[in-house]
Amino acid sequence: MADHLEASVTLPSEPASVSAARGYVVTTLAEWGLPAHTEAAETIRLIVSELATNAVQHTFGQSPTFTVDLRLDRDEHLWIGVTDSHPRFPKRLPAAVQQDNGRGMVIIRWLAAECGGKLRVRPTREGGKTVSIELPWSARARPVTAGQQEP
Repeated sequence: MADHLEASVTLPSEPASVSAARGYVVTTLAEWGLPAHTEAAETIRLIVSELATNAVQHTFGQSPTFTVDLRLDRDEHLWIGVTDSHPRFPKRLPAAVQQDNGRGMVIIRWLAAECGGKLRVRPTREGGKTVSIELPWSARARPVTAGQQEP
């Protein structure tokens, strides 16, 4: 495999784009050697789903698009970033029994840490932000058991 691979897609900030982002990432990673129905691919699919959902729901219509960038360096590190043009950084909302959202960043941080990775949020030069994860690249093919696959 090459020392450095990159891929990127820009999507409209609308709910249907969350599924498109997941599909794009899983397909790209499969091309790079990570089969779609592995535990690692399923974890990455969930992380991308949460990142894209945040880019759609929490920019309040102030970011017409969001971009998903992928980078694989030396078969060692996978970097996934989701960039939108809204300046507000994500923040953890207080826990409340009635609250149905606000846990995305907690989920992303936990999944990244479980895989030995890191979550970062950085401002862009244009005034938006990129929320990214860096994970050790693991193309090991541990199949997901039935019942764990995405519907």
